[in-house]
Amino acid sequence: MSLPRRGRKYMIAMVGLPARGKTFTARKLTGYLSWLGYATRSFNVGERRRQVLGPGQDHAFFDPANLDANVQREALTDDTLDDAFLWLQQEGRIAIFDATNGTRERRSKIRERCAREDVDLLFVELFEDDPKVIEDNVRETKVSSPDYVGSDTATALRDFRARIAHYESVYRTLTDEDGCFVRIEGRGRTVVIHEVHGWVPGRVVLFLSNLQVTRRPIWLTRHGESEFNQAGRIGGDSPLSPRGLAYARTLAEHVGAQSEDLPDLDVWTSTLQRTLQTAAPVCEAMALESGDWKALDEIDSGVCDGMTYEEIAERHPDEFRARGDDKLRYRYPGGESYQDVIQRLDRVIVELERYRTPVLVVAHRAVLRALYGYFVQLPPERVPHVDMPLHTIIELTPTAYGCRQEWRELAMPEA
Repeated sequence: MSLPRRGRKYMIAMVGLPARGKTFTARKLTGYLSWLGYATRSFNVGERRRQVLGPGQDHAFFDPANLDANVQREALTDDTLDDAFLWLQQEGRIAIFDATNGTRERRSKIRERCAREDVDLLFVELFEDDPKVIEDNVRETKVSSPDYVGSDTATALRDFRARIAHYESVYRTLTDEDGCFVRIEGRGRTVVIHEVHGWVPGRVVLFLSNLQVTRRPIWLTRHGESEFNQAGRIGGDSPLSPRGLAYARTLAEHVGAQSEDLPDLDVWTSTLQRTLQTAAPVCEAMALESGDWKALDEIDSGVCDGMTYEEIAERHPDEFRARGDDKLRYRYPGGESYQDVIQRLDRVIVELERYRTPVLVVAHRAVLRALYGYFVQLPPERVPHVDMPLHTIIELTPTAYGCRQEWRELAMPEA
């Protein structure tokens, strides 16, 4: 199913004190909604402040009693909000307004602006009162921000704690008067939902309810070479070739060598035999059971299933040209497009974001392109063109502000 090109416009306004994960969450939401096919962009007030005034404002700049600074901060916030609405007036579908938005007055202005411009509004509040979690967030992300370049750690920590205190003095949590909102409390331990309706807000709530910040590897690998791979044919449910079986054993050795660092590893496959055969030695060596997902099956090539690309070009030249013109949206007759694959992988992504333990995904080229594109936040149009070679394992490690990746072609035993 293809996403509609037009529809309601949405403003997602973040709410929360500093060091609660607003920017991380805004970035993840931007990536997720863009991956699903919605034109989404995040607008960060802190980034605008640094662009206009330069980095390095100390905590006094954020003091509500500092009237001159208040005027500057309000202007920066208004200008950033103007940019967000301009984006929505043009090609944008969803704007994420990344700011503290901690006062009722500020949120009232956002509501009134959305009503005037006929934009649906969803507030997303991140609430955290665990001192250890807050301190960890400050130490991990804030003291290394551009605002503290050249400052020693103790000075940066002291200043940022004072900045938080300034915001706390005027901060008011969301109430029913704020309208449509979701509040995530204590890293998802409690989720409060108020007046949330519609497909997009519903997807946002589901995604945020499962989002975790846990540094653990996610491994992606294609199945070993299949008999159809040898023949250059697409689709089908062919078994592994001898070389593919050798890769399955090599993969098991590679994963086994990391076993001490991989407690509670989960192995996910598609329902097709080439992924099941590839995962079997891993599961046997580590006494695991794999979980097979229909959602991880290869793209359905419809009437072209089992053909070579040369045969498709000869028998269905118009289809061959259409696929070359728009690989993301092209749908095989009786089959799927890359957009369709992304839609069915939605639930897989939500599960991967929920997991705190390592996961090995053994799947297929189109499916892995889509999963990889989500984690590294590729523009959707680039997803169908990612090189995804056989017998290569990709290690992805999500972090607070990105995703580390390592590609490794596994050495195969000589025949």
